[in-house]
Amino acid sequence: MISTSETILRLILSAVTGGLVGMEREANNRPAGLRTHVLVTLGSTLIMLISMYGFDGLGVDGNGGDPARLAAQVVSGIGFLGAGTILRTGNHIRGLTTAASIWVCGGIGLAIGNGYYVGGLATAVIVLFTLKSLGVIEKIVFKKKYRLLILQCQERPGLIGDIGHILGRNNIVIKDIKVISEEESDEYEDDDFEEESHVIEVHFKVKIPSKFSNKSFFDQILHTKGVEYVMWQGNKREYSSNLSTMER
Repeated sequence: MISTSETILRLILSAVTGGLVGMEREANNRPAGLRTHVLVTLGSTLIMLISMYGFDGLGVDGNGGDPARLAAQVVSGIGFLGAGTILRTGNHIRGLTTAASIWVCGGIGLAIGNGYYVGGLATAVIVLFTLKSLGVIEKIVFKKKYRLLILQCQERPGLIGDIGHILGRNNIVIKDIKVISEEESDEYEDDDFEEESHVIEVHFKVKIPSKFSNKSFFDQILHTKGVEYVMWQGNKREYSSNLSTMER
C-alpha cells in the first residue's frame, strides 16, 4: 500500500496534466475544455489507485484483486464522453480531436495512478505539442495543396450548384464549403432579381489541378448570375453587376 502523500501526489499530478490539455482545448473554444479534461484524468487516476490498492486485505482473487479489471473499463468508458464532443453538420465533422484528447487523458491518468510517471508525463508533453504545434505545421504543409476561394454573391436558388458545376468543369475538387450571411444590401439593384436579395459570402476550400487557367476560371465564375466578386485568398478581382460584358 502506498503512503497518503504518494496518493495525493498522483492525484494532484494527474489533475495538473489533464488541466494543461484542457486549457488548450478551452482556448480554442472546443466542446470539452479545462474541467472535463481535469475530471477525466483525475477519475482515471483514482480508478487505477483503487484497482491496485483498494482491494488489499479483502481477499479478492486471493491476491487483493486484478489491477487491470477496473482500468480496462476506463478505456472503454471514455468512449461515451468522446462521442458527446463529436458534432456533425452535413459533411463537416468537428470534435474528433477533442474526443481523442479526452481518451488519451484517460490513459495519462491511468499511467500516473500506476506510478508510471515517465510514461504519463511524456505522453502529456507530446499531446500538448500535438495540439498546439501540429495544427500550424499542417496548415503550412497543405497551404499549397489547398486554396481558399472567396465569392461575394447575391443569394438566389441554385447559386451554390451553379458555382460547383463550374468548379467541376475545371477539375477542381471541393473539400469544404462555408456560407456566411451578411445584412441585406439596399444598394444592389438588378432587374433580374424580383425581390431584394441578401448578400452572402461563400468560402470554398478547394484542391486545384496541376494544369489550371486562372483567367479562364475567373471569367466563368464572374459570368455566373449573382456573383459580385471572386478572389483567391489575397488576390481580389471585382465585377460590377451593371456591366453586360467584361473587359479585362
